Amino acid sequence: MTYLLGIDIGTTGSKALLIDTDGKVVASATTEYPMFTPRPVWAEQNPADWWAATVTSIRRVLQAEGVTPVSIAGVGLTGQMHGLVLLDKRGEVLRPCILWNDQRTAAECAAITERVGSKRLLELTGNPVLPGFTAPKIAWVKNNEPAAYAEIAHVLLPKDYIRYCLTSAFASEVSDASGTSLFDVGQRRWSDEMRAALDIPAAWLPAVSESPEVSAKISETAASETGLIASTPVVGGGGDQAAQAVGSGIIDEGVISVTLGTSGVVFAASDEYRIEPEGRLHAFCHAVPGKWHLMGVMLSAAGAFRWYRDAVGHPEKAVAGLTARDAYDILTESAATAPPGCEGLIFLPYLSGERTPHPDPDARGAFIGLTLRHTKAHLTRAVLEGVAFGLRDSLELMRALGLRIEQVRASGGGARSALWRQIVSDIFGAEIVMVNVTEGAAYGAALLAGVGAGVFADVAEACARANHVTDSLVPSANAAVYADMYPLYRALYPALATHFRQTSQVVARHAVT
Repeated sequence: MTYLLGIDIGTTGSKALLIDTDGKVVASATTEYPMFTPRPVWAEQNPADWWAATVTSIRRVLQAEGVTPVSIAGVGLTGQMHGLVLLDKRGEVLRPCILWNDQRTAAECAAITERVGSKRLLELTGNPVLPGFTAPKIAWVKNNEPAAYAEIAHVLLPKDYIRYCLTSAFASEVSDASGTSLFDVGQRRWSDEMRAALDIPAAWLPAVSESPEVSAKISETAASETGLIASTPVVGGGGDQAAQAVGSGIIDEGVISVTLGTSGVVFAASDEYRIEPEGRLHAFCHAVPGKWHLMGVMLSAAGAFRWYRDAVGHPEKAVAGLTARDAYDILTESAATAPPGCEGLIFLPYLSGERTPHPDPDARGAFIGLTLRHTKAHLTRAVLEGVAFGLRDSLELMRALGLRIEQVRASGGGARSALWRQIVSDIFGAEIVMVNVTEGAAYGAALLAGVGAGVFADVAEACARANHVTDSLVPSANAAVYADMYPLYRALYPALATHFRQTSQVVARHAVT
């Protein structure tokens, strides 16, 4: 039997996932590690913790019945994007990794944007420079830690540091490199223009391959530590969103994914390089050679429903505790009794600010249109509808760029609700399907390993072998109600944006320290 190993360097832990050549999961293990916040809005991790956790997770899956190290045909890597790992000329880590969710680099982002120009940035990198991206973090180290900056010999992303530990190679791949603000996304190579603007030597940056290509092989040292066989091929892999898309079969234009996790993500494969003129969608290289992807992110999706459950769902939680039912299920059963559109009640899901299509940290949540007729069932359904309206904002930006939408694949905890999936189908005006894959990015990384190892001819064959639709919903008659409600939803943020900003200023002025 032949197996494929996917490794996911997540924010909370390192996951090793073993699948067979039919895509069946054989073993999975996750080993956690801490995240540190040495100052407000900072977020860091120690790369040594990733490696120790990865070794543990690999050794745990190798203990699965019937698995021998020699039966593993290839290894694929994925993980959190944008993190900055700095190594000196000896290959030693210079400082803790600055993570994707670190927000310290606002000044550096503004300086880079002024130097390069916002329009040129979009043309080259497909995105505005954001605080979470890699390039402004390098600039921050230069400005604030000159001693560490002077020792830099290599710049790596989190999963690529694990590649270095596994193989001694300094290498990356196109999907993860797209999130650095140093990559020419359209040409799928490092941008000389961006390097020059930031005075970053070419020697610092790793070689870049396509995601399914073999980038290196397991070293003797790593084989001794992990139990893998030396010379086992390691493919490029992918950033977490691109790898997850491969795992869910989102590789052809016309098929998109919607993730109803804590945040909400709308992800679309594209056969050509497209950029949203105002940078409201991320544009990255896909983990499929010759393809790109567009991505919209809303900050509170299922997270908004969790807030609602915790704030007003105490009776449902009490019933759940007594009956072994889920409080979310009890809430959605009640929501199903409210009419579509909630008789004019609209929920704005901006509980943590917003990202797409309104990059505004001051945006706030709201219930609009309350009357004496409204009940808790209306409020609950309005939360589900408001999140779906917010996700449609990303969908409409994609449609405006000429992307056709034929099928939507749903995932994440919120997608377990049939009612919520139906609401999304009605608001999107599209078929919503569920697939058999629930293992996330590590699964996609394992499929990419299979392509590099020759188990599959290409990514399309890998996905066809592994992905199967398990459930499908089509728009109902309620779609007509939502078609009328959506323009009302879209009009609310522009009407309230000034109020949001002024409210934030007042709150900040009177904040208790």
